[in-house]
Amino acid sequence: MAEASALAHRIVDEVSRAVVGKREVIELILAGLLADGHVLMDDLPGLAKTLAARSIARVAGLDFSRVQFTPDVLPADITGALVLDLATRTPEFRPGPVFTHLLLADEVNRAPAKTQAALLEAMQERQVTADGIAHPLPRPFLVIATQNPIESEGTYPLPEAQLDRFLLRTPMGYPGEEDEIRILADRVERRTDEVTLEAVCDADTFRKLQGALEAIHVDPRLLAYAVRLVRSTRDESQLTVGSSPRGTLALVKLARAAALLDGRDHVGPDDIRGMTVPALAHRVVLSDEAWARGADPEAIVRAATDRVPVPDPR
Repeated sequence: MAEASALAHRIVDEVSRAVVGKREVIELILAGLLADGHVLMDDLPGLAKTLAARSIARVAGLDFSRVQFTPDVLPADITGALVLDLATRTPEFRPGPVFTHLLLADEVNRAPAKTQAALLEAMQERQVTADGIAHPLPRPFLVIATQNPIESEGTYPLPEAQLDRFLLRTPMGYPGEEDEIRILADRVERRTDEVTLEAVCDADTFRKLQGALEAIHVDPRLLAYAVRLVRSTRDESQLTVGSSPRGTLALVKLARAAALLDGRDHVGPDDIRGMTVPALAHRVVLSDEAWARGADPEAIVRAATDRVPVPDPR
């Protein structure tokens, strides 16, 4: 466990050289990827969402593909398609960019629903089916999707049922003033836009790092605590739909990843509580009244889960 934790921190340290001042966010994204889940990043342009995804892939030794989603992108542009091989006169499957270890789905809400559905099917099934033949995706297969929240023209927002397929959702946020000064100073010093990052592991080692989560113990009382936290969102009057059981599974997965990053072989209450908003806030639906007054789902989920007592450690 100590070796796994040390490797995870080496990944975070190296990525932090490119994505300055966002260590907590990088750790959260890495926790989602270690839990073999997909991550949705919802924030303004220019806040290093793409840089973070590309840097994590480089440092973790993962193959990387980026797709810029636009309204004219078709499902075959993502998954691949059957084409006629002129030499043999037979159809042949040509894999699309989804056949990679880490796919960046940039501005995923700009693609029409059919294209979004094709991507989400690959995310869930970890395979692409063409002409009745299933083509398995490489492992690990992970998606980091981004959304731009300030524009509505030409966008197709992901339905709540599809948001549920992402293990966690997180913003990047603006850097602090000192961090922004450091970004400028580093750029002037290195005399190029690109930050050269070193790989600290390869894809097989990253798979083993993911497997290390299964050795992290979760006390039955904490499993019950996780269930109570999720059920609190279903009883919240400001929400018409609370989190699904998939949210409960996501919460425990992320808590295990948090324990690994902390170098522990067991989950604590703080690991679970600290992951409630990233794991659950995108899985709920506001009531009409809450939506009309612009209520924040994250604040509602935080308030609902804060009312759940922490189990007695004895």
